[in-house]
Amino acid sequence: MNRAVPMGPWSWAAVGLATVVGLLAFGWPFLAEPGSTAVAHASDAPWIFAAVIPLVLLVVLAQIAEGGMDAKSIAILGVLAAVVTALRPLGAGTAGLEPIWFVIILGGRALGPGFGFALGSLSLASSALITGGVGPWLPFQMIAAAWVGCVAGLLPQLRGKPEITMLAAYGMVASMAYGLVMNLWFWPFLSGLEAASYNGGILFAPGAPMSENLARWLAFSLVTSLGWDIPRGVLTAVLIVLVGRPVLTALRRTARRANFLPTVEFIAPSAPLAESRT
Repeated sequence: MNRAVPMGPWSWAAVGLATVVGLLAFGWPFLAEPGSTAVAHASDAPWIFAAVIPLVLLVVLAQIAEGGMDAKSIAILGVLAAVVTALRPLGAGTAGLEPIWFVIILGGRALGPGFGFALGSLSLASSALITGGVGPWLPFQMIAAAWVGCVAGLLPQLRGKPEITMLAAYGMVASMAYGLVMNLWFWPFLSGLEAASYNGGILFAPGAPMSENLARWLAFSLVTSLGWDIPRGVLTAVLIVLVGRPVLTALRRTARRANFLPTVEFIAPSAPLAESRT
């Protein structure tokens, strides 16, 4: 599979390590032992942030070391992250309408899963600095956005209308899944006045079986965040349908002109072979 920014074994290992850390950060409520005490992420989020940032940089450095990224691809990474940073304030807090996801998805699609991973995480970090969105939720946003961009680069190699249809469907699902997963950063810690407005059957139950807490989490997301997740998914799908083809064309043309892919060299036949043909 040809990708504008290819990934080698060390790059895959770095992405895998970051993914494991992210899965543990999000999924611990389903693995908590009976009698465990929930401690708010306000205290442990800085440690997660301290782990996520080096892992993201490790992905980029691994690709540089393996020849997948050079100064030109890093420049494109910076440009696309700046675009996401500029777009994010346009939809902040407005019924889930966030126009940033189509940029992350199309960037990962055109330039590869490693590029998409770095784009998702770095763009969420940079946009948080601009919008004032720095808080205990940020490391979780970074890793979730990284997954969205990475998977976009792993989708089947289609072209034309089938590709746009596939990406629009993925954008719808991934944008909604982002909201679903992001509920995990605070859902286990709702208590007191915050929990009073919710049915106790949808709140985290420490020590309960995994299946029960999964059902509670899904019910909580259905009640609280689906009204934001659906508009986010619909907007992402619509933007991909409207501008997906020209944006992909521009990114792929840029990648070709930047010579990210290995150059094909033609070697003249050796002298004995040339003489045997005369």
